[in-house]
This record gives sequence, structure tokens and C-alpha cells, in this order.
Amino acid sequence: MNHTVQQLLLAAVVVLPLLGSAAALLPAPPGLRGRGPDQAVLRHGVTVTAVVLAAAIALAAGFDHGHPARMQAQTDIGWIPALDIRVHLGVDGVSLPLLVLTALLTFLCALYTYFNRPSGPSPKAFVALLLLLESGTLASFAVLDLMLFFLAFEMVLIPMYFLINRWGGAERERAAWRFILYTLLGSVVMLLGLLLVGLEGGTFDMVALAADKGSGLSHTTQLIAALAIIVGLAVKAPMWPLHSWLPDAHTAAPTVGSVLLAGVLLKMGTYGLVRIVLPMTPEAAHTYAPYLAAFAVVGIIYGSLACLALARTGAKGDLKRLIAYSSVGHMGFVLLGIATLTPTGVNGALFANIAHGLITGLLFFLVGALKDRSGTTDLDQLAGTSGAALYGRAPRLGGLLAFGAVASLGLPGLAGFWGEMLAMFGAFDPADGLSRPAFLTYMALAGFGTLLTAAYMLVVVRRVCMGDQPIEPGTGTGAGRPALADVHGHEFAAWSPLVALTVLAGLWPAALLGLTDPAVQQLLAGGNR
Repeated sequence: MNHTVQQLLLAAVVVLPLLGSAAALLPAPPGLRGRGPDQAVLRHGVTVTAVVLAAAIALAAGFDHGHPARMQAQTDIGWIPALDIRVHLGVDGVSLPLLVLTALLTFLCALYTYFNRPSGPSPKAFVALLLLLESGTLASFAVLDLMLFFLAFEMVLIPMYFLINRWGGAERERAAWRFILYTLLGSVVMLLGLLLVGLEGGTFDMVALAADKGSGLSHTTQLIAALAIIVGLAVKAPMWPLHSWLPDAHTAAPTVGSVLLAGVLLKMGTYGLVRIVLPMTPEAAHTYAPYLAAFAVVGIIYGSLACLALARTGAKGDLKRLIAYSSVGHMGFVLLGIATLTPTGVNGALFANIAHGLITGLLFFLVGALKDRSGTTDLDQLAGTSGAALYGRAPRLGGLLAFGAVASLGLPGLAGFWGEMLAMFGAFDPADGLSRPAFLTYMALAGFGTLLTAAYMLVVVRRVCMGDQPIEPGTGTGAGRPALADVHGHEFAAWSPLVALTVLAGLWPAALLGLTDPAVQQLLAGGNR
């Protein structure tokens, strides 16, 4: 594809949601209002996100797959010459899959919202915030300047805060405040590290800093800067013990807020580790890698045990909260893969990022639909004494929930398997200089975490999908639970791409690994594996 066309496509992917966000606040033209202004603005959200998704797919189709390590579609324009801050955009094999995933999930959320109008204030503000969130997230994966990365990183916080606070469920204000306070404090610390890297390195250009491999930074500078950046990114990842904002935010957020929070926003933290910390502060990354791996493994075990506690009978566990804690465990595998500092581990981390976005996004869609139908996500209320019998009451919904559960537990042949396996393979043979006995211990603990994951997911499937078959009330037998509405057409349209991509990535992992591996090799300066 022509370089100019690539530049325009990448610029459109980043800028169109921002323009669409501003346009959503304007009155709809009379001829486009349909049944009213609310429908018009919801249709506007679907249209803008569809155009952005089309541009992202076109960018991926025109991407030079023979050279995924090379930064492509670059735009480099001076912005603040006094500080050498530039509007520098580009994509490679690391960022391209995340761009497409973000565009896809946001479009599916807009489509879902069109048919399931969010309960709360005017949809006009909801759509504007959704598009602003998309623009900031896409920019985070596309910018190649440290200061622009920070601005894009911050840009997503306010929209997500309002989505939780204005359209969320119970205790939404408390959850929104915890979200904004944790992430803002982490961002302030991260900014100090980014400034230190840019000022000491002589440039804020991420490509140039990665090419220097930290040569312009002393060992002490690398340690201080990397620690600040890791802390800031770890809050967003989220890494134990900086994760405590996440369950509350997920439980209170509206369905599409939970989908985007889990499917996209968490990836910004781990992406920053791969894009910034590993190539720009390699000595510090090597120093902190064992500690990062230890925190990751604790997160895997802790998240799984928390899910088991929520899943047991009588715990009054919330299904959305359970999936949120499962994200702590799954993102622990991502952090473990990054901490190995090997191409195998980092590729596994990037694969697990995409798999988690697809699978957890699907699970939050399904739990949202279940709440719409039953009025609750409390496992004890759903299951009663013998199980919620979703297979009998809404068989397609029950089947999709079971599919999401087995994909989340890492069943071979589905996307969740490869990332976790590669992360553990990386821990089996970590980079030179790292303690192999320590990483073998981490690998064994992570493997035990996969067993715990299988345990709580199967408990959820048993309690929600199985149970007594529903009957018509008044027949004199059975539990008499009413049937639930099964999957609607618009829900099938929103969820089927996630199911298809979960299967495709599981059966053909080379499609994604072929993109990420050359780029990872280059970021790690060729690696040693």
C-alpha cells in the first residue's frame, strides 16, 4: 500500500473518533433523527466506530507483513520545538493487533448500545464519551513520542470515570472515584519517569530511544526512571497489589464500560512495559524482572483464589466481580511473560493480551445480558438451590457462557491457551542473567494457577448453566422458574466476531505471532533465544 495512504489511514483511526465525539454533542440534522434525537446519536456512534474499524482493517490489510518489525505508516511533525515534542505516529507488529482489537471492541459496544440504550442521562453524552475513550486508547497504541503517549494515556481516564459514575450500577460513585484516584496517582509517578528518560536521553522520540537501547542513560537513571514508569503502568495493568480499584470499577460499570475496561484499557499498561521499559531501560528491566515476575505470580494465585471464594455457594458472589478478579489472574500471565525478557515470553504476553480482550469482552457482554434478563448478577440469586438452568431456559446464551468460560480457562484450541503456555515456556528458560530456579518456581506456581482457573470457571458453569429444567408454573412439578429470552439478533451480531476470533486465534496462532515476533526480537535487541 502507498505510504501516504497508510499515513492517512492511521491518522483517520486516531482522529475520527475525536471528531465524532465533538459531533455527537451537536444537534442532529432533522433528516437524520429517525425516531428521535436519542436514536440519531446512538446511530452516530455506530457509524463513526464502523468507519474507524474499516480504516483499521484497511491499515492492517495494507501493512507490510514481510517486515512487521519496521515502523510503518509514520507521520512525524514538529509540535513543541522548544521541548522537541513531535506528533509522531506509526505502527508495527506489536501495536497493530491492539489497534484493530480496540476498533473492533468499540464498534461492538456501540452496536450493542444502539439496541440496549444505557439507563441514565442522555445518550448524547454517553456516545461522546465512548468515542473520546476510543480516540485516547487508539492514540496510546499509535503515538511514538513519550509526552504524547502520556497525554493519550491520560485522555482515557475522564471518559471512563464518567461512564462509571453516570451510567453505572450500585456504588458507582465510590467505584469511579477509586478508579480515577488510583490511575491518576499512578500516572503522576509515570510522568516523572518518562520525563527523566526523555530529558536524560536527549529526545522524547520512542523510536530513537529504543534504538539507543539505554546507552544515553546511566544505570542509576535507568533504575529510577524504570521504577516510576513500571509503577504507573502496573496500576493500569493491573498488577497485584495495585489492583484493588479494578473489581469495584467492573462491578459498577455499565456493560460496555466493563467490556472496554477489560478488553482495551488494561492492555495500555502492559503495552507500555513492552514499548517503553524493555527497549529504553534494558538494564533496569533486567534488575526488576524477578520482582515483576514474583508480583505477577502472586496476582495469578490471588485472583484465582478470590474467584473461587466468590463462586462458592452462599458467598453472595457477584458474577461481574468474579470476572474482574479473573482479569487480575490473566494479566498476571502477561506480566510473567514480559518479565522473562525472552522473545518467547514477550510474544506470549502480547498474544495473551489479545486473547484476554476477546474472551473477557465476550464474558462481560454475556453477564450484562444475563443481568438485563434476570435483574441480578448475584450467583446465589441466579443459581438458587439447584442451579440457574441456563441451558434449559436460554440454551444459546448458556452455550455462549460455557464457551467463554472454557476459553478463559485456557482450553487448547482456543485463544486463551497459547498466551499462557508461551509465558510459562518463557519462564522455563528466562533471559541470561536471570535466576532460572526462581523462574522455574514461578512457572510451577503459574501452572497451579491454571488449575485454579479451571476450577472456578467450571463451578460457574455448573451453577449458572446447569440445574433443574424450567417448567410452566402451575403444572405441579419442578422449580417453576420462568424461561429467559435467548440471544437476540443484535446480540448475536455483537458477540459472534469475538467467538470467531477466539477460535481462529486458537487454531491459527501463527497469524498473530508472525506479526509480533520480529517486532519483539527487535525491541529486545535480537534477544538470546
